Amino acid sequence: MTEISSMLITHTKATITEMESAWHGGIDQLLVHLKSHELVEECAVLKTCNRVEVYVVSPKGSKVLFDFAKHMKVSSRIIDFLDHEESLRHLLRLTSGLESMIVGEDQILGQVKELFQMAKKAGAVGKVLDTAFNKSIQVGKRTRNETGINKGSVSIGSAAVELAEKELGGLEGKTVMVIGAGEMGTLVAKALANKDIKVIYVANRTFDKAEALACELKGEAVLYEKMEEYIPKSDVVISATKAPHFVLTKEIMSGLIEKRNKDIMLIDIGNPRNIESSVGDLSGVSLHNIDSLRSISDANLDKRRSEAKKAEIIIEEELALLKRQYKRQMADSIISALYSKVEKIREQERETAINKLKSRHTIGEIECEVLDDMTNSFAKQILAEPTKILRNAAEHDDEKFLDTVAVLFKLNGQRKR
Repeated sequence: MTEISSMLITHTKATITEMESAWHGGIDQLLVHLKSHELVEECAVLKTCNRVEVYVVSPKGSKVLFDFAKHMKVSSRIIDFLDHEESLRHLLRLTSGLESMIVGEDQILGQVKELFQMAKKAGAVGKVLDTAFNKSIQVGKRTRNETGINKGSVSIGSAAVELAEKELGGLEGKTVMVIGAGEMGTLVAKALANKDIKVIYVANRTFDKAEALACELKGEAVLYEKMEEYIPKSDVVISATKAPHFVLTKEIMSGLIEKRNKDIMLIDIGNPRNIESSVGDLSGVSLHNIDSLRSISDANLDKRRSEAKKAEIIIEEELALLKRQYKRQMADSIISALYSKVEKIREQERETAINKLKSRHTIGEIECEVLDDMTNSFAKQILAEPTKILRNAAEHDDEKFLDTVAVLFKLNGQRKR
C-alpha cells in the first residue's frame, strides 16, 4: 500500500506572519497543483488561522513534499515532515483538539470535515486518505464524548476575550466592538456575553447577521460602512473576519485615535489577518494577534492536562485499530484480483463443460444451474484458505509474501507499493 506523508506548518514552530507567507493561492488551486504531480495519487490540504497542512499519498511522499516546500519557498525551520504513522497519529490528535493552540477547541473538527470534503469534491481523495480522515473525524467525536477535553469555553475567540481581560484587568464597564459575525466572531461575542460589559458593538458586512448576533447579546448592530464612527468609542476592538484584505489600516487608525483621549486595545484573530501590523506602532494603540494568545494557550493546557491524557489513551487505541484496517486493505487488492481471475476461469470452464454436454445431450436450465453452483463452490473452497493467509500476512507486515503471491498468479500492479 502506498502510504501517507505530510508536511505541517503550525503555531508550534511558526508565527502568524510566517504561516501567511507560506500560503500561496486558494485551497482549490493548491489541490490542483498537487494532484497534477505524477507521483501524487491522493492529496488533501488543511488551512486554518494557525496551521497549514499538506497530506499526500505517494510512493515518494517525502521527496514530493520537500520539493513542494522548496517551490513554495518555505523555510524547513518551520516545517514538520511526517511519515505514514506519524501523519495518522497527528490527524487523530488534531481532530481531538490536542494539536490546537487552545487545547480542546471544537472548531478544528468542523474545519477538518469541511476541508476534507473540498478535497473529495476536487477528486483528490482515494481509499487511503478517505480511511484516515473518516477515522480522525470519528475519533474527534469520541474524545469529546468520553473526556472533558472541550469542557467550558475553549476557542480562539474565548482566548481573545481572556487576553483582553488579562491586559485590562477585567472588562466590567468597558465598551467592546466585534468585527465579524461569522463563526469566529460569534465565538468572541458569546465569550463576552457574561462579562458585565457596558456596550457590545457588532459590525459585519451583512447587516442582518450583525443584527441577529447583537440581538442575542443585547448589544448594538453597526453598519459595516459606519464602524469607524464607533471604534473611537470602544476600549477593545476584536476583529474576526475572513476578509482577504486589511479591515483596519494604519492610515484609518491614525485618523481615529485622534478622536480618543485614552488607549485602545486591538485584537486581530482574522484569517488572514485583518489589521495592518504597523497599526501597533501608533501611540495609544495596543495591537495583539494570534501569536499573543500563546500565554492563554499554556494556561489552558494546564487546566486540561488530565483530560488530554485520557484523550491520548483513546487516540493510541484508535490508531492501533486504524493500522490494522490499513493492513487488511493491503491484502484486499490482491484477494480481489485473485477472486476475479479465478471467477473468469470458472466461467470459461463452466461454459466449455456446458457446450460439450450440449453436443451430446439435451440439457436444460437445471443442469446448467447445477454446473454453475458446483464450479462456484469449488472456487470459494479453494480460495477460502488463501484469503485467510493473505490477510494474516498483511497484518504481520509480510510484504514479501504478498509480492510473491502477486507474481505467482500474475497479479502484478494489484498491490501498490
